[in-house]
Amino acid sequence: MKVLKALLILILFVSCHKKEEHPYTFYYWKTHLKLDQVEKKVLDHASVPYLYTRFFDIDKADGKFQPVAVITKDKSFETGKQIVPTVFITNQSMYHISAEEIRFLAKSIHELVQKKTQEYGLKINNEIQIDCDWTAGTRDDYFKFLKELKRVSGKEITCTLRLHQVKDKNQTGVPPVEKVYLMCYSTSSPLENSNKNSILDAAVLKSYLSKLEDYPIKKIEVALPIYSWGIVTNHLEKHKLINALSRKDLENPGFKKISDDEVEIIKDGFYFGNFLSKGFRIKVEEISDEQLEDVTCFLEKKIPHFNIIYYQLDSKFVSNRTF
Repeated sequence: MKVLKALLILILFVSCHKKEEHPYTFYYWKTHLKLDQVEKKVLDHASVPYLYTRFFDIDKADGKFQPVAVITKDKSFETGKQIVPTVFITNQSMYHISAEEIRFLAKSIHELVQKKTQEYGLKINNEIQIDCDWTAGTRDDYFKFLKELKRVSGKEITCTLRLHQVKDKNQTGVPPVEKVYLMCYSTSSPLENSNKNSILDAAVLKSYLSKLEDYPIKKIEVALPIYSWGIVTNHLEKHKLINALSRKDLENPGFKKISDDEVEIIKDGFYFGNFLSKGFRIKVEEISDEQLEDVTCFLEKKIPHFNIIYYQLDSKFVSNRTF
């Protein structure tokens, strides 16, 4: 196994010929802002001076926009990095919204970002990043919103870019921003019956991004996954996710090993905060350094020099990884 791993690394290295060093940093995607010593150390070594920090989500219920899971802050959240406020907006929030609603939403987001920045004494840069899985049906209003947020805030507005939005750009459109963040993960649904790694399947990604070099926005940063999870399958072949599981978590006397990344539960009990019955299966999906190297090598042939933002900063995901 060690020989095979070394051979894979050698093949990737040769295929990339001279390796480019990419400046990197992280996303921080927890509601309560706090950093343990491992996270602080890893963040301090990151070569990009920013930490992309989720401030809140926006959803729409009963016709009204609502902020969801707004951040709180612990005193341990201290860093020399500048914070880039990041806001997730559900796609359904963008369906059939009026010009007045667009103005209201942009103003409200800007004011809430300012409020949280001042309340917690955060050092932010001149950027607000919007994360939305917009579609052909919401593109026009979403793009109007991005322009309005730029006007209201006076900030540089950037946004995330998903794989299907690259592949189907003629349908989903190109956002009115100067910089996008390409999300190189979630290549399929973890709740489907599939042998593919739903976090990152390189073949799927390469298919979607085969014409990436033709994308009209030339400033593209790259978001890569370092997270993991477990997919639990019950007797009816229904699935649920347990976040942050790794292969190491599968080492349990209550489990029978099926493969390197899958076990069957042989004893009813509480595992990882969930009651799981005998016969249930747990499959872990995690991302190897070789997978990340493969994707990075592919992207280097498609777009010029890019920064990498790893998703996400958590001691569970960064403690045993070299950046």
